Amino acid sequence: MTFFWSSWITILSFGCWLFILGALLMVLKFKPEVEEDGTTGHEYDGIREYDKPLPKWWLVIFFGSIVWGVVYWVFFPAMFPKSWDGIATVEVDGKTVPWTSKNELYSDLESNNKVFTDNFEKSILVQANAADAAKTLASLSEMQATMRRSDKPPADLQTKIDENIAALAPDVVKLSENPNALKVGSRLFLQNCAVCHGSNAKGATGYPNLTDNDWLYGGEASNILTTLHNGRVGGMPAWRDQIGEDGVRAAAEYVLSLSPDHGSKSNGELDNTLVTQGQAIFKQQCALCHGQDGKGMISAGAPNLTDNVWLYGGERETVRETLRYGRAGVMPQWETKLGNERIMLLAAYIYSLSDKGVPTATATVPANAPAPKAVASAN
Repeated sequence: MTFFWSSWITILSFGCWLFILGALLMVLKFKPEVEEDGTTGHEYDGIREYDKPLPKWWLVIFFGSIVWGVVYWVFFPAMFPKSWDGIATVEVDGKTVPWTSKNELYSDLESNNKVFTDNFEKSILVQANAADAAKTLASLSEMQATMRRSDKPPADLQTKIDENIAALAPDVVKLSENPNALKVGSRLFLQNCAVCHGSNAKGATGYPNLTDNDWLYGGEASNILTTLHNGRVGGMPAWRDQIGEDGVRAAAEYVLSLSPDHGSKSNGELDNTLVTQGQAIFKQQCALCHGQDGKGMISAGAPNLTDNVWLYGGERETVRETLRYGRAGVMPQWETKLGNERIMLLAAYIYSLSDKGVPTATATVPANAPAPKAVASAN
């Protein structure tokens, strides 16, 4: 806050207080003349006005509010807030800091979060036979705090953080079998994830279905933890400028030929000439991410094109539009908003929803393969 606004607030606050106090004292000094019967001589519609004092309880409250105004200025940064922090303090991150509405919010959040984490560690983890996760969580929180506070964190710190996150995966599996953990996880899902993935987690156009076994970045507990902690940024580049409109149509036709029902029964018969042309384009442009067989690549987040699961739809024109203009999908990171404990519960709930009967076939990246420039995604 600038000096001007700090002074302006102070002058208005103090001036208002003085005006009210002065007006009250002036009124108290004024004593009206009364008649022999105790009235002031004023009469209206047969009602005569008496000069009676206000109730004591009302006066106590009124004068008390004036005194409280002075006390408030002392305790809180109301008088010259840029220079005076007040004597009130709160605890934030283990430190005693001056009271502000922001610091009070952080203090309340920390207090409520401590209640949650204590219950999580002493009740939910114990019930799920995953009490050993508490040490990993403590280590992870310490490293994350170091990462946030350090301008130049150690080069291997992020690697260690990722290792600790992955180490929680077996405990997430245990939590996925605990009813209490799933109950909390379902609430977290409804509050934070349902707006995109739906309350039933079956997704929508552009938002993955979390109840099947088709995963862009892998459906193991460790993959889900990584996704929730760090988020994902997927990108299917636009290919129209590189391969032209004819190339787009040919590539789309080949992609449809890989999928059961040719992507959608509404697509009808395929053009075999375009399929042949599209195969050559696919091998040259798309195989780096989706694999030579089109089964996708978890490491790149590239979807499997040989099943009948489509993120944006399997209709011919939809696939062509994907190839023409590309797609951009973003999964936000939840680490800073939810914290490690809630992410574990959320990951356990999501893991419990997935159909783990038939694993999704995925291609792997050769050790000497160059890093893909972008994720080519048609479904």
